[in-house]
Amino acid sequence: MAEPWDIYDAERMKTGRTMTRGSEFKEGDLHLVVHVCVFNREGKMLIQQRQSFKDSWPNRWDLTAGGSATAGDSSQAAAARELEEELGIRLDLEGVRPQLTINFERGFNDVYLIEKEIDLDQLTLQYEEVRDAKWATADEIEVMIEDDTFIPYYPSLIRLLFDIRRQYGCRRTDRSREIW
Repeated sequence: MAEPWDIYDAERMKTGRTMTRGSEFKEGDLHLVVHVCVFNREGKMLIQQRQSFKDSWPNRWDLTAGGSATAGDSSQAAAARELEEELGIRLDLEGVRPQLTINFERGFNDVYLIEKEIDLDQLTLQYEEVRDAKWATADEIEVMIEDDTFIPYYPSLIRLLFDIRRQYGCRRTDRSREIW
């Protein structure tokens, strides 16, 4: 079944038009992608290994969950859907803002950082997408990027995700030094 996407403009407003995954983008058309990074109390990120038969990045490890928003999805609904579909984790993200939005050539990537204890044995891995899952530190992920077993994100992005996982914004929250 074809996956429909809402088309956005550069101001992140829906245009009222849709496109189908795999079709060619028209000039100025953008779409919404989401990623969810789940961290535990120990400060490790839940990562997933992509299936060997995936078209893009087969067998590579990736962030907890992610994918394109489908037509009609809010960012929060898309993030919750991807997390549940890929790993069987149910979270209500209504009213939760992404910690980061990263612009890329053809759209916007909203990144949600969640702290939650997850028992790996309770995960339900989506066969079509996910081969395995495990907890990893930033150092372990950086080594995996270097070894070409993790999707080649910038190591500085991985560090940033770990650094800001408990807050919004990219400024330390040491209130004693605040000068507002």
